[in-house]
Parts: sequence; structure tokens; C-alpha cells
Amino acid sequence: MHEMSLCEGVLQVLEDESRRQQFHKVKTVWLEIGAMSGVEVEAMRFCFDVVVRNTLADGATLEIIEVPAEAWCLNCAQTVTVKQRYDACPHCGSYQLQVTRGEEMRIKELEVE
Repeated sequence: MHEMSLCEGVLQVLEDESRRQQFHKVKTVWLEIGAMSGVEVEAMRFCFDVVVRNTLADGATLEIIEVPAEAWCLNCAQTVTVKQRYDACPHCGSYQLQVTRGEEMRIKELEVE
């Protein structure tokens, strides 16, 4: 379950930013998670609650924004939505797709005190 280490990374960012921006409590964390990032959303929620216990983010709400996957079709030069790797282009049927969005995970926003 790599979600635990991902949550530990998120907590490290929160702690670093609290020192830099001088806040003491995190109330809400908005995470963008791409559809093809390999992150299990429910496991992420569970791990977040465990990792932030007794930290500046204890009791914080985790809001997850799921980002759809998109790819650029090299054959027809269209941006298309894909569900998984190796999908065919819905416009021309080509398999020459380059994923351009949906593999990322990032902190989009924080609500802090």
C-alpha cells in the first residue's frame, strides 16, 4: 500500500509549508489525483487519517479531486479522454496516444489557521 508513503509525503509538505508560511493548524487539504496515477482513493483517505494523527493536520478534512486522464493522439492531433493506458483514440482508432494529464497527484489547496 504505497498510499501510506504518499500521505507521509503530503504531511512533510504540510510541515514544511507551516514553517515557511507560519500557520499552526491545517483544517482542509484538497488533493488532485489523476485517474491513471495508481492511487487508490479510499486507501488514501484511510492512510491520511492515520498519518496525520497527533500532527498539525490532526482532524483535517481530506478533499479529493479526481482528475480525468487525457492523451494527445499523434495520428489525428486531437486531445482525447482515456480510461486506461493503451486505449484507442475514440476519433481515429489509433493507439499512438501520449498521456498528457491524469498521472499526477498534487496538493491543490489548503485551509489553515
